[in-house]
Amino acid sequence: MERRILLKVRHSVSTGYLDAERMRIAVLAIGKGRDDPAMRLFNDYMRRLPWPYDIRELQEKRPLKATQLKAREAELLLGAIPEHAMTVALDSGGNMLSSEDLACRLGGWRDDGVASVAFLIGGAEGHGDKVLKRADLRLSFGVMTWPHMLIRAMLAEQLWRSASILSGHPYHRA
Repeated sequence: MERRILLKVRHSVSTGYLDAERMRIAVLAIGKGRDDPAMRLFNDYMRRLPWPYDIRELQEKRPLKATQLKAREAELLLGAIPEHAMTVALDSGGNMLSSEDLACRLGGWRDDGVASVAFLIGGAEGHGDKVLKRADLRLSFGVMTWPHMLIRAMLAEQLWRSASILSGHPYHRA
């Protein structure tokens, strides 16, 4: 079965990508990145994006019980969301989208004039209820448990793949 994605397209001659300046990407993550292969992979894919991006690493240093920590991390994430941003919570209980569907969602937000999209990566205890209620989309990379640094790399690759799909770049071969 062939899938066709119809999008309003504006091509930028200067960057070779689609209307790169209209939308920003924010990756908001609990925990600090380490200099390891997963973080290098994350940085490599993020540098390829046509969209400007911000990375914010948030951390609660106080020793709190699991439920308190989850709530505090939710406060930190919610407080870091850019104003008027579409919010995507990475959550194992969320929707599993194909790469094309994610690209279509990002392209739609871009075409609708959304200023920024914030991707929220929770801590070891997962997201607090307030984050899940605030999310415009709960996105799952499957029901398996993944290391947080690897999830960052997987997200960055999917963002790059989405940009490739939207621009007609041959990187994505469905």
